[in-house]
Amino acid sequence: MTSAGTSQETTAAPAAPDLAAAVLYVCAERSKLPPTLAADRAEAEGRAFAEARGLTLAEVVTDLYGEPDPCRRKGWMRVRELAESGAVGVVIVRWPACIAPDASHELRHREIRWLQDHGVLVRYSWEPLASGGGEDT
Repeated sequence: MTSAGTSQETTAAPAAPDLAAAVLYVCAERSKLPPTLAADRAEAEGRAFAEARGLTLAEVVTDLYGEPDPCRRKGWMRVRELAESGAVGVVIVRWPACIAPDASHELRHREIRWLQDHGVLVRYSWEPLASGGGEDT
């Protein structure tokens, strides 16, 4: 309550992530023929991964491959927004290099830690990694 002449500041509680909702993040290198093949495969694989695990895809977010720092990609910043708001509890990517290439693995670990700090899990849809559950830093 507020009384005349005073104001009360309220701070919103951090959003609890929806662990049944996921964002599928697709960041794949374009091939020469056809150029969208890798992205199409990553999206189909991610959708199948989500369905098999009973996850609802809140959104599919894509980025062009090439920028090593995820925070310099518009799509990855959307993933962060969804995580921070609690709209998703899972981020699905095909493999770790989708977040940041192996040569920039410290950036990948930074982002995974950030997501974990917000209660969000990272899961890989590529079958050899899918059974491992995800990546810890």
